[in-house]
Amino acid sequence: MLDEHDHHDSVAIDLPNDDSGRRRTSIYQPEQAGLIFPEIPEFANHAEARDYRKKHLVAACRAFAMHGFDYGFAGHLTIRDPEHPELYWTNPMCVHFSQVNMSNLILADHDGRVVEGRYAINRAGFVLHAAVHDEYPEVMAMCHAHTTYGTAWCATGRPLDMISQDAAAFYNSHAVIGASAGAVAVEKNSGLSVAQQIGRNRGVLHQNHGLLTCSHHSIDDAAFWFIALERACKQQLMVEATGIKPQLLSEKTARYSREHVGSDYIGWLHFQTIYNHIAATQPDMFA
Repeated sequence: MLDEHDHHDSVAIDLPNDDSGRRRTSIYQPEQAGLIFPEIPEFANHAEARDYRKKHLVAACRAFAMHGFDYGFAGHLTIRDPEHPELYWTNPMCVHFSQVNMSNLILADHDGRVVEGRYAINRAGFVLHAAVHDEYPEVMAMCHAHTTYGTAWCATGRPLDMISQDAAAFYNSHAVIGASAGAVAVEKNSGLSVAQQIGRNRGVLHQNHGLLTCSHHSIDDAAFWFIALERACKQQLMVEATGIKPQLLSEKTARYSREHVGSDYIGWLHFQTIYNHIAATQPDMFA
């Protein structure tokens, strides 16, 4: 997994080390050493890394269930395999997000062939995700679901306004894609037509379709920013409904906020709260 600094234009961060001399790369890392605080893990082998990625993929699916992102069989989340990056793990077809666990995940290649697992793959998920994973080797994970507010805002064909610190996480890092708008992405050309823009952005608003997020860092990062993007769309719709023109953040403030509270690392860090809650309350995820 990558460090905190993402691939967008950045704001210089010069932070003091913690009091044990350890380098800090985020303002959220404690200056006082020895406190309980999430740490990005290191792995001794591919098996350990694979187990971690699969657990966090399951937790991401469960998180989507908690947020009501289910819509029949629609919705797919993927994470590359650490040993075989040409393959990716994903949720099984026609299994509710709340019922995804370690044993029913499937491993697939970019041709949509299931390499490991008993369930079928979601055709639309394969087309979109495989195209992006193939076009951008650096993309680690992707998320897509048919959500209420995201789908509604995508119908406007407009990017988000920088109305809050939350929205600023997507400053210069989200795009509206009109290609294949509203069409069911089951043909490979549909995936190719949107893949180039998806891989360059944290979030994508696919017109008349819905939201997609991708991460160079982790499934944790991609899943949390999907949750955040749906929330930003909801907030945007609420502001629009008032008819009052909102005060927007300045470009400087939006850029600063994205760097400090909207980085890949912060997405990962946010998700640890969700992961710990799900792991403690839904132990069947490990079955």
